[in-house]
Formats: sequence, structure tokens, C-alpha cells
Amino acid sequence: MNRQYAELVGPSPQHPLRPAAPVRRAARNVLVVENDERSAETLLRGLARQGYAARGVDTGAQALRGHRDADLILLDLDLPDLDGLEVCRAIRAISDTPIITVTARRSELDCVLGLQAGSDDYLVKPYGFRELLARMEAVMRRSHGRTVTADTGRVITHAGLRIDVAARAATLHGEPLDLTRKEFDLLHLLALQAGTVLTRRQIMAHVWDDAWSPRGRTVDTHVGTLRGKLGSSAWIITVRGVGFRLGHP
Repeated sequence: MNRQYAELVGPSPQHPLRPAAPVRRAARNVLVVENDERSAETLLRGLARQGYAARGVDTGAQALRGHRDADLILLDLDLPDLDGLEVCRAIRAISDTPIITVTARRSELDCVLGLQAGSDDYLVKPYGFRELLARMEAVMRRSHGRTVTADTGRVITHAGLRIDVAARAATLHGEPLDLTRKEFDLLHLLALQAGTVLTRRQIMAHVWDDAWSPRGRTVDTHVGTLRGKLGSSAWIITVRGVGFRLGHP
């Protein structure tokens, strides 16, 4: 067993630092994104012993599909299909769910890139299980009270645009917009991240739930239609070679 996971199964009875009994808490959902099957299984067992409702996935695509119910995400960067930094950025584009990057990448640059991608904390392997638990509790305390971007009761306003998320209705200068479901989801996503450039892959992941199979010009077509309904191409700015952001006509 890898050294960094030795504490997960607990030390021997003679160990002077034997962990206390599992903490009794309301179960919190933890998504473990880990490519190494043995490490993931050991980590999931340890979290379960501590009262967490933990589940694991081993690819970036699975993480993007399955992160919505998580209260915290433990994200390895070395995944078979996507770089973990890209996964982190994509999740952070629509969610404030705490993310702890857990990786073997140990350079200062890697740490900086992880934090810039949206991680709340950066933990280098090998690590102690009790340190991981402490960091998990710390980021969840810091995240308490955040406004979650996916809050269905939220009303978003931007330069005459008003989006009522719960009612799934949008108006522009008081006039209702006749939007399809995907057009509404696309406008909602752009408004949540007003001023931020979203890549086509991020948009596909969060509006179509499918960033990993080619879909032609799906995003561009919907952007064009949405611009027409908003009455100006200035509402959605194309950043060449990157993606799109909400404008301010």
C-alpha cells in the first residue's frame, strides 16, 4: 500500500497515534476523482469511516457529469482523459463547490496553476489522512455561506437583462425573451460568469452535459440564435480561439 494512504485503514492497535472513533456528523457528499483504483478504494473507505458519504470516479468526464450533488470534491490532476486543471476550471465555471486538488505534482508552479484554476486548497502526495480531513473541514467552513451559483432561487440581472432561474424566464428591458431550454441554459451560464470567457468545451459540458464527443457547431449555432433574440451580437462576445463571454451593450 502506498505510504500516503497508510493511515486510511488505521494503524495497528499498538500505534500511539490511533485515530479516534469516526466523527458523528450529518453525512456530507464527497466526490473522489482519482485514477488509481487502489488508492481511490482506500480513500473511500477512510472517508466512510469518518462519516462522509463518499463516491469515486476515475475520469474527468465522469467528474463533470457527477459533481453537482457533491459538497466537496477531491480532485487528482493526473486523469486518463483530461487534465485535472481543465476539469477544475470547468466545474468552477458554474459551481462554488469546494475543491481540494490532491496530486503528486509538487512544484510551486503546479500549486499556483491549481489555485488559479479554482481549487480551494492544494495537497501534495504523499499526505497524512488526518491532514486531509483537517483541510476538508477548513475549506467547508470557509465555503459556508457562499452563494452557490447553481441556486435555483436566484435572479440574475445584467445591463437590462433579467434571468429568473426558478421560473426559467428571462426578460430584456422588461420584455420577455422566447428562449428554448438550451438557449435559456446557455444564457444562464454566460450570465453566471459575466465577464469571464467560457470555452466551447465548458459550455458543452454544462449545457449539453457532453464535452467529449464532437458536436459540430452546436455551441456556435445556439450563440448565433441567442444573439438574434437579444437583438445584438454585442450581447455575446466571441474571443477568437478561446470561446465566448457575456457582453455589455
